[in-house]
Amino acid sequence: MKKEQRFGVTVICLLCTGCSRAPSISVIGSFFPVWMVSLFAGVILAFAVRSLLLRYRLESEVGPLALFYPCVVALFTCLLWLIFFR
Repeated sequence: MKKEQRFGVTVICLLCTGCSRAPSISVIGSFFPVWMVSLFAGVILAFAVRSLLLRYRLESEVGPLALFYPCVVALFTCLLWLIFFR
């Protein structure tokens, strides 16, 4: 096999790896991608973290809030996706 042919086969194989069906979940008969469900749950959990921090008066101890809460949402979203849907 020539070098160009091997390169072409490699490119075709790499392009076909993303052709699988996107994971989705049925919510009241409508299918949503699991990343949307994970994001929604991550936002809810971030609100729970905020309420806990406010209750124990620890919100002033964390870094910049504009950076902290989006990172908490991203953390929970990725963890939920990895735990339940991967």
